[in-house]
Amino acid sequence: MPNERDAVWLAAGLRTPFVNVDGPFAHRDSLNLSVPVVLAMANQAKRPIDFAVWGSVVVNLAYANLAREVWLESKLDPHVPTYTTIMQCSTSMVGVFEAAGMLEEKRASLAMVGGVESMSRLQIGLNQNFSVWLRRLVQARGLVKRLSLLRKLRLSDIRLHVPEVKNRVTGRSMGEHTEDMAKDWNIGRREQDELALEGHRRAVAAQDGGFFADLIVPVDGTSKDHFPRRDTSLEKLAKLKPVFDRASGRGTLTAGNSSPLTDGAAAIWVATDKGMDRLPNNLPRVRLVDFEMAAVDIFTEGLLMAPVSAIPRLLARQGLKFNDIALWEIHEAFSAQVLCHLKALQDSDFVRAKAGVEHNFGTFPRERMNPNGGSVALGHPFAATGARILSQAVKELAQLPKGSRAIVSICSDGGLGTVALLEH
Repeated sequence: MPNERDAVWLAAGLRTPFVNVDGPFAHRDSLNLSVPVVLAMANQAKRPIDFAVWGSVVVNLAYANLAREVWLESKLDPHVPTYTTIMQCSTSMVGVFEAAGMLEEKRASLAMVGGVESMSRLQIGLNQNFSVWLRRLVQARGLVKRLSLLRKLRLSDIRLHVPEVKNRVTGRSMGEHTEDMAKDWNIGRREQDELALEGHRRAVAAQDGGFFADLIVPVDGTSKDHFPRRDTSLEKLAKLKPVFDRASGRGTLTAGNSSPLTDGAAAIWVATDKGMDRLPNNLPRVRLVDFEMAAVDIFTEGLLMAPVSAIPRLLARQGLKFNDIALWEIHEAFSAQVLCHLKALQDSDFVRAKAGVEHNFGTFPRERMNPNGGSVALGHPFAATGARILSQAVKELAQLPKGSRAIVSICSDGGLGTVALLEH
């Protein structure tokens, strides 16, 4: 990161509404879903923008550098460097960390960072053996060579690769892994449903209060997130059947307490003092004080538990306790995952063993967490979630007294986690 005299600021960015798969954005792939956000962001800034970082978890074979393709498709200044980054659900958050480290007043002072996911436009591919065979067939010259290749083709090789929300190494879905976590930490069905319901109520209240109005760019006539449910209740949530563990009779994760597959794009500004001069004065802005990344053994420690190591390390380094943080934004891939995090964070033996931190952080202030709803209620387009949750935190924190702090935490597939400390 820039040295101590060069503060790094985050200014709230813009995003599309988050909508259901095969819904109003079904005709837009990741590139075309990104363009409205990038253009709206660019229209906020006095040129130049020094560089841009963009990402998508589910890649498309048509473009190796999505960030560059989005920038050129948006017909913005082609002299602006643009690159793609990927870190699963932490993609646009780690993009912020990368941008922060590249900023320097004399070289680059303003960066646009974001991400996108178009789950409606997943690209189905050929498996590796069939791809190799087909390439050789196309390149082959002469009938004899082609007939020889045709004889070598095995029926077992003619298979399609359909992207799945699964970990490649374990072959299991995020939900299946989280079911294990819920059992390990004794997280029950009712408390998951209660957290999900609380998230929906807060998201609906935020919608009605206009909190998201200046954070969302209407696209194709859609101007609101689709997922917050006004009519849900504990009774309705309790009727939903487990999705990821149906056989054991002990499954607790349902469609009601898990984040939905989502189409959406989101962005955020990262800037030095000089860079902030190129943005509107009324944009909410806070300082990025510190960040932490962590990783866990996905076979023994819980696939989505890495933030529980990152948060204590960050707090201890800064000499802070839970109560020193006025706002907690914790990505809610699953209600069970958040509840596992909260339980683990308050287990001093666990924190000592996993995070290597000897520290008494106090009681976690649950009432300060996700005041405008989490990913279960708002949606989770993987690479866009970091920018969404950071912009949301920036706006909320900027309304609190100066000196107030926020922690933003995201868990990611692969046993990864990223955490940011912000200050107004």
